[in-house]
Amino acid sequence: MAPSPIGFEKERNRVTLPRIWAGIKRRLSSPFVWGTGLLIGVAALIWWIIDANPVRTELSQAGFQVVEPDMHFGLAVDTLQWTTDTIQSGQTLSDILTSAGLSHQRNHETALVAAELFPLTALRAGRLYHLLDDPDTEGQDWFVYEPNAYEYVRVDLQGGGKSERVAYPVEVRESTAGGRIETSLWNAMVGNGYSFELTDKMEDALQWSVDFYHVQVGEKFRLLYERDFIEDEQAGLGRVLAANYETDNKDFYAFWFESDIDTLTGYYDCEGRPMKASFLKSPVRYSRISSSYNLRRFHPILRRTRPHYGTDYAAPYGTPIRAVANGTVTHASRTRGNGNYVKIKHNQAITTQYLHMQGFAPGIRAGTRVSQGEIIGYVGSTGLATGPHVCFRFWKDGKQIDHTKLEFPPAAPLPDSLLPAFFSQRDEYLQSLDRVILPELDTTEVAP
Repeated sequence: MAPSPIGFEKERNRVTLPRIWAGIKRRLSSPFVWGTGLLIGVAALIWWIIDANPVRTELSQAGFQVVEPDMHFGLAVDTLQWTTDTIQSGQTLSDILTSAGLSHQRNHETALVAAELFPLTALRAGRLYHLLDDPDTEGQDWFVYEPNAYEYVRVDLQGGGKSERVAYPVEVRESTAGGRIETSLWNAMVGNGYSFELTDKMEDALQWSVDFYHVQVGEKFRLLYERDFIEDEQAGLGRVLAANYETDNKDFYAFWFESDIDTLTGYYDCEGRPMKASFLKSPVRYSRISSSYNLRRFHPILRRTRPHYGTDYAAPYGTPIRAVANGTVTHASRTRGNGNYVKIKHNQAITTQYLHMQGFAPGIRAGTRVSQGEIIGYVGSTGLATGPHVCFRFWKDGKQIDHTKLEFPPAAPLPDSLLPAFFSQRDEYLQSLDRVILPELDTTEVAP
């Protein structure tokens, strides 16, 4: 008996496992499905490879990121053979290039190119240089030298015209320093881990107001200064931005201020008056007063009491001696007692003299114009001197006087138009100085 139409329809629509499997096989056999599945599988495999690979390649919305080469001196150095050596005493660029295999002609041409980038005499014994070679070319390809921490010179040894002098990108960070005087400024700085260079820069900022040759135990200093970093490594020091020196009697401040007018850029006190005075406190740095102005001084060589009309600053042989103010050299000569000396006329009223020099700076002779801070000679012990020092003498209106007792009137402040900007900068610097924590003064007594 034939099934009824209704029964047949129910039998045809019944879902059974054989029916399901048959449908799946029909769909899997479709070329479209096979192609889609293959693409999905390949993409999954690539994703797994990238995700498991430890190199810095990433899959992002932008696609694949190519592994970055190791760049240094403007070159992909991981593709080059790198040789580093030390410049020897008396070694020239020509010597280095010859040892690197350059022909005489190529050596000469390269030296001419290099000389346009830096003085060839600037090669310093003990400093490093680098030779970089591309294995795909014949001979060395690059000579690299860093004349200082802030730049490098790259010379193309193949003559391709790609030589250049390049400054490194510098990141400037602000730092603070502070200390108390226990014996000397030098010991206070070094004892707290600060450098000779930072001491020098602090003296630059305060040299017109603080007598660093009469520091007392317990005096304090605070500094805000810049440090230069190249690739997260400290390369050097920038300028001191703010300095404070505190004595029992007063506080001295110096704040760096930059103006579009070059003559107004420099250090100023709290009121916006220039720190730069007409005369420096001393003709030498990092020295000590070994003998003061004394009208009844016992002379150590002549062995008799004799007026000492100058101030002696003891310092190592060769220490630079500076002109304390602008002026004109009237004498640069030698006598039996003074040894080598320089005398400078600053104006109608004031003249200074510098005795016992080891020698004169180049160009220093009668008639030479000098500027404040300019080196005029070097510490020695010529003439009647027991050791290396400079005897500094100061004439005012024809009479020798004790210059350490002089007080010069302050200079005029910044123009009114610049004072608001200066005061704003000063207040920021003061906040930084106030946050400097000073070490406690060591009051431990040493047993006799």
